Amino acid sequence: MRTITNFIDGVSVAPSQNPRLGEIFAPTIGQVQAHVELGTPADLDAAVASAVAAQPAWAAMNPQRRARVMFNFKALIEKNMDALAEMLASEHGKVIADAKGDIQRGLDVVEFACGIPHLLKGEYTEGAGPGIDVYSVRQALGVVAGITPFNFPAMIPLWMLAPAIACGNAFILKPSERDPSVPVMLAELLIEAGLPKGILNVVHGDKVTVDAILDHRDIKAVSFVGSSDIAQYVYGRGAANGKRMQCMGGAKNHGIIMPDADIDQAVADILGAAYGSAGERCMALPVVTPVGEQTATILRAKLVEEIEKLKVGISADPDAHYGPVVSAQHKARIENYIDMAVREGAELVIDGRGFSLQGYEDGYFLAPTLLDRVTPQMQSYQEEIFGPVLQILRADTFEEAVRYPSEHQYGNGVAIFTRNGDFARRFAASVEVGMVGINVPIPVPVSYHSFGGWKRSGFGDMNQYGMDGVRFYTRVKTITQRWPSGGSVSDQSFVIPTMD
Repeated sequence: MRTITNFIDGVSVAPSQNPRLGEIFAPTIGQVQAHVELGTPADLDAAVASAVAAQPAWAAMNPQRRARVMFNFKALIEKNMDALAEMLASEHGKVIADAKGDIQRGLDVVEFACGIPHLLKGEYTEGAGPGIDVYSVRQALGVVAGITPFNFPAMIPLWMLAPAIACGNAFILKPSERDPSVPVMLAELLIEAGLPKGILNVVHGDKVTVDAILDHRDIKAVSFVGSSDIAQYVYGRGAANGKRMQCMGGAKNHGIIMPDADIDQAVADILGAAYGSAGERCMALPVVTPVGEQTATILRAKLVEEIEKLKVGISADPDAHYGPVVSAQHKARIENYIDMAVREGAELVIDGRGFSLQGYEDGYFLAPTLLDRVTPQMQSYQEEIFGPVLQILRADTFEEAVRYPSEHQYGNGVAIFTRNGDFARRFAASVEVGMVGINVPIPVPVSYHSFGGWKRSGFGDMNQYGMDGVRFYTRVKTITQRWPSGGSVSDQSFVIPTMD
């Protein structure tokens, strides 16, 4: 059986003598398809040593040449899109269309990183004082690391590594042990694109590897995406060790449906946002809040009608709307949340439990679930389910609808569906959430803006990719210089700029 090993100094490392192995399942059939070698602190030390040795020359290379590597990398991802998508789907369970979307949203950030010569330009002031000029530059941090989740094995690693490497850093990637093959293939493609060996290393693992990253003195910054409890732990331990930290957590995104909304369009958008990729994404829309009883009645009827048309299938089925969830344990967790919601008094309108796909009875499939009469006090509402489950939380007024996402522990994304510009403007200005969509169900910013949530959805001061990504992976150095116009320096008294 295939074993995925660490990728260090430009090559896949041979398995250790007695490796710790993790199982990689095929979610469609519920069977182990490969193993992954879980790294040790010694493996991380080897990866960091390779990165430390390679990084100074990479940082010293002019940014145009680093950009050319990114351009080559972009072309290779596009060339290998089908192979990457099939590999991703086989380990995660996404349908091919979702797998390609995963890769494409990461590719968008690679394209942004191709503009690194412009993005790294500093600032300059001539004549800040007598004969004094001041300028600032952005310099790479050195060796940085990323810890990424199972649900986007291409997109999130690319969100991190593309700007980090383009800025002149070396990068240590610790991908999810559930679907590690695509990150390794991306590393191989970067070497093919011209990246020097040692600039990108992939070390697999579990908490042992994570803690080793957080404690390693040569790793200057860590970016993390995962659950909020672990994000808070990672942030605290890394920050205590003096590292720059950027940790994205969980979510419970809401979709507000105003009475004047285009309900048919809203329902079509909600279906994809709630059930696409089996709901396994932090920007999914698992809560819908209709304003007013009439809106709720119409919305529910249309949701039921359209949900019944959704097709759950295998990754290769072009007609399937989504595939299985990632593991048997995660399937059981989602089912437990459905049980909890019913016990708490929610109305089970459509029950997705007990679904079986003919010929794939051992796969981790769940049909769509719809719950109504959900209240803010329910634990099943307060927590992230991360599966194909949509909850209806009714509101009587616009103000009540805004309050629900604003008071929730998570603050990743939110959307409002309306034709009224005043409602939309007031909503965007007042809602306590980091990313807002107006008639857009999944408001993930484009690559030249930045991604980031509020409250327990994000720990740290800077967001992912865009200019915040450049800022996160660099530090500013400001130089004040004096070039006298005549005579020697000793003939002129120094005057601090702005105090003359």
